[in-house]
Amino acid sequence: MLTKVASRLGQDTWYSTQTTSYGLLAIAKFCGQNSSSNRLQYNYVVNGAKGSTNSEQYLNTTAINFKNNTASITNTGRNVLFVRLILQGQPVAGQNNFLPNNPEVLDMNVSYKTLKGLTLDPTTLKQGTDFYAEVTVKNPGKMGYYEQMALTQIFPSGWEIINTRLNDNEGALASAPYTYRDVRDDRVFTYFNIRENETLTYRILLNASYLGKYYLSAVQCEAMYNNDISATQAGKWVQVVK
Repeated sequence: MLTKVASRLGQDTWYSTQTTSYGLLAIAKFCGQNSSSNRLQYNYVVNGAKGSTNSEQYLNTTAINFKNNTASITNTGRNVLFVRLILQGQPVAGQNNFLPNNPEVLDMNVSYKTLKGLTLDPTTLKQGTDFYAEVTVKNPGKMGYYEQMALTQIFPSGWEIINTRLNDNEGALASAPYTYRDVRDDRVFTYFNIRENETLTYRILLNASYLGKYYLSAVQCEAMYNNDISATQAGKWVQVVK
């Protein structure tokens, strides 16, 4: 059973936080109660440098500076050895692994408007311009009531978020009700529920503050505990000019 659980968790299949945590808890309890008589032993060669591990633990992690395209692992112990090579880095602008949009499940529209409500192109904005980002989300009703939705908006560093809650003028730019909103220096997270066939609109007041060229990250809306419900609008380069 342990092998089956570990195999399922190691696949690309999406699992909720609760499912993943209970799977890991079960594995941890099993490993804690069943000590192995065989040690974890292996040799490795990375970038021409050799190393070895001899441990009584079920899990061992070694940090490496991986520059080449190959790594060699030799199991010198008596147990079956499962190896993972995990690479970390900063993705280039626009390289996002978001799920494809499915308007029949979740329909999202993102636009940018002047304070008079006129649509504008955020690609090039004059310094000092006040405007707002408007996101409209619709539940087409195909999959019932959507709970614990998360809308993520990350803005370019050349734009400044005007937090209307701090200025006591939230009514000046009204948005649909939400469960919770987290406003940070360069991003806003909005959490909400949405009924079948309901449309909600959320607005963020912004100012084009600093001259330069910046990347406007993708806008994503997703159900926190259902990977089948998501919508994304791709990011793009924007400028603030005099």
